[in-house]
Amino acid sequence: MSQIPDETSRNQKSPILQWLGVVFLVYLLIVAVGAIGAGFKSAIGETSKRLFIFATNPLMGLVVGTVVTALIQSSSTVTSIIVGLVAGGLPVATAVPMVMGANIGTTITNTLVSLGHVTDKTEFKKAFAAATVHDFFNLLGVVIFLPLEILFHPLEKIGLFLANAIVGIGSMSMKDLNVMKILTKPAVNLLKGATHIFPAPFDGILLIILGVVLIFLTISFIAKQLKVLMVGRAKDILHTAIGRGPIAGILAGTLITIVVQSSSTTTSLMVPLAGAGVFGLAQIYPFTLGANIGTCVTALLAATAISGAEAVPALGIAMVHLLYNVLGVVIIYSIPFLCRLPIVGAETLAAVACERKYLAFAYIIFVFFLLPGILLVVTAIT
Repeated sequence: MSQIPDETSRNQKSPILQWLGVVFLVYLLIVAVGAIGAGFKSAIGETSKRLFIFATNPLMGLVVGTVVTALIQSSSTVTSIIVGLVAGGLPVATAVPMVMGANIGTTITNTLVSLGHVTDKTEFKKAFAAATVHDFFNLLGVVIFLPLEILFHPLEKIGLFLANAIVGIGSMSMKDLNVMKILTKPAVNLLKGATHIFPAPFDGILLIILGVVLIFLTISFIAKQLKVLMVGRAKDILHTAIGRGPIAGILAGTLITIVVQSSSTTTSLMVPLAGAGVFGLAQIYPFTLGANIGTCVTALLAATAISGAEAVPALGIAMVHLLYNVLGVVIIYSIPFLCRLPIVGAETLAAVACERKYLAFAYIIFVFFLLPGILLVVTAIT
């Protein structure tokens, strides 16, 4: 009988230990971003402006963001890395298209999940439409916002304005008040010390690599840990909210993605439900938009690792990520014609793909890899 309380005690302590593990992983994420910024500055020094002349083409940035995110299947990882790079000298204007590309690349995960229904024609049609409506929405967002950003830089200007308002201007930043900087500085210095055995600029390059690897690992473990803790509850929230209208669906998608820290996980939750016919495309569509907004929290969290003059651009690009996704939802979803386009595109593609299933695979290869490659070649030639 005495063993029963012990067993119960262990079960009660387990969630606490799991949440402490999540907190520690978030700490490591912020350390990793700080390490990337420090490594970037160490590697390129004062040559950053000359180094990024080649990357001023917005299409190049879009391609990089799309392909890298599609390969590692985590926009949170890519945007966190981008925050670190901006802190190290990457111009915000160059980083904005990368963030847009990350939005496109992250949709590959739920599209791949939909292929699990490929053996059942009816289920596959519904699942593939539910997955690709996210693709079409993010592609439409780029079509609308990228030309505006190239011509007028509204996202960059508003993002930096908000960052200045929050952090301060230049040397007047809240360096001495940055609690996260104080907490993470010893760990960042430890990584810097470990890489100083190599001569410059290789010490900085190695520090960047360590930071990128650490970001990838921490976000992967955070996602896995939060899935164990929250995905069951997330499904309950989905079932509760999705039938209450589009606003509730958007809010539910945002909340679940903030909690799970993975838009890929959130959007992939919908695909089996759509395939089974539990929810229709019109119900699931707004939920995916909320996932776009919720995933921005990771980059904002990563920006807390940066202080001093670099805090403004680092927070600025994180704010750009948030603005881009919020404005995308507001503008596209509030205009009936634009709102309908992703649904029409997804339904049309799904109808074709369920008849010729090889086209589903061709679509994935073309949108996430071949088309970016073509744009890359065109950019290089021109």
